[in-house]
Amino acid sequence: MSAERSLSGRQAIVTGSNSGIGLGVARALAAAGADLVLNSFTDRPEDHALAEAMAAEFSVKARYIRADMSVGAECRALITQAGGCDILVNNAGIQHVAPIEDFPTDKWEAILAINLTSAFHTTAAALPAMRAKGWGRIVNIASAHGLTASPYKSAYIAAKHGLVGLSKTVALEAAGQGVTCNAICPGYVLTPLVEAQIPDQMKAHDMDRETVIREVMLLRQPSRQFATVEQIGGTTVFLCSAAADQITGTTLSVDGGWTAL
Repeated sequence: MSAERSLSGRQAIVTGSNSGIGLGVARALAAAGADLVLNSFTDRPEDHALAEAMAAEFSVKARYIRADMSVGAECRALITQAGGCDILVNNAGIQHVAPIEDFPTDKWEAILAINLTSAFHTTAAALPAMRAKGWGRIVNIASAHGLTASPYKSAYIAAKHGLVGLSKTVALEAAGQGVTCNAICPGYVLTPLVEAQIPDQMKAHDMDRETVIREVMLLRQPSRQFATVEQIGGTTVFLCSAAADQITGTTLSVDGGWTAL
């Protein structure tokens, strides 16, 4: 089997994958030959058209399944409706920025549900079949904020730290069974989620867009460059490769040196 199609015959589910990092990861897995289940909370014609286009582009099977990742039952139903998976990428996430004393309770609960608890539900639903096959890959898209902290992001940081811990626990429970679980910790990647933070940062720091990107958002990223969705996708494909068979329970930082500081 060629390296380019090394995941042929595998099915991957990528949560939160109709845009941003999730879409980049899905495209990388499809390029490696994996069949795909795309997901988000919407159910629009363009969501299904996206899956159809990816199937045609990469000569794989691809479909879109709607599931609200803030609802545990829907997270588990996603795995069931997909018929299980060989590769599970827990990517769905949202963000909100506010001082902790002003942090809205509903935002806290939604961020914890979507960024962390959804991964518990999907993993619990997918893991038994992976064990039975003797092969599986669980990749959790965490964040540099799963390893360090910043002010005003209490829920996001709590969720991403939790996702790193969950990854370690799942790795230990699945060790020696052909199933690995790891977390990728990106720094800033220019996605819709990050784009949504820029206006608030501009207002908070009274800076224009380019200055706030360079001097605030990328201040802790020594490369002073955004990571790309293609890089996160490539890292995911690597973790699904034979070269990564003994990589489990760890984090891979794609953060331009952020967590080296």
